[in-house]
Amino acid sequence: MFPEPVARVKHALNALGAEDTVTVFDSTVPTAAAAAAALGCEVAAITNSLVFDLEGAPLLILASGAAKVDVRKVAAQLGTRRIRRASPEFVLEHTGQEVGGVAPVGHPEKIKTLLDESLKYHEVLWAGAGDHHSMFSISYRELRRITEAQELQVR
Repeated sequence: MFPEPVARVKHALNALGAEDTVTVFDSTVPTAAAAAAALGCEVAAITNSLVFDLEGAPLLILASGAAKVDVRKVAAQLGTRRIRRASPEFVLEHTGQEVGGVAPVGHPEKIKTLLDESLKYHEVLWAGAGDHHSMFSISYRELRRITEAQELQVR
C-alpha cells in the first residue's frame, strides 16, 4: 500500500504507458543531494520538479539537481514578465504533493511543464514520486513524452 500521492504517480505512469519504476526508501530523500546519495548517482541526474507561479497559474520546471533555475531567463524565453517560486500551499493545491516530493506526473490537472535540456546528457534520470520517500527512474526522452514538456535552457 502506497501513500495517496505516490499511488497517483504510479497510476499516471501506467496510464501514460511508462514503466513503473517507483522506488521507496527507508529514509527521506527531499533534496537532490539526499536522493543522489541514496541512489549512488550524480546530483545532475536527479530531476527536481519545481513549481513556480506564472501569473497565477502553476508552471512546473523539471530541472537538473545540479542547476539553479534562472527565472529571468525562463521568463524571457516564455515571453512573460515574471515567474515566482510558488508557496508550499500553492504547490500542494496544484500538484497534490508536498514540496520536496513533487513528481513530474500524477497531479489533479495537467500543468504546463518545461524540461531542462541539460538533463538529456544522462542515460537514467531520477524524479520524485509524490512524497519524501519515493522516486522513479526514467530516460530523458520518456520523461519528455509523458509530461509533454517544452525543452528549454533553464540556467
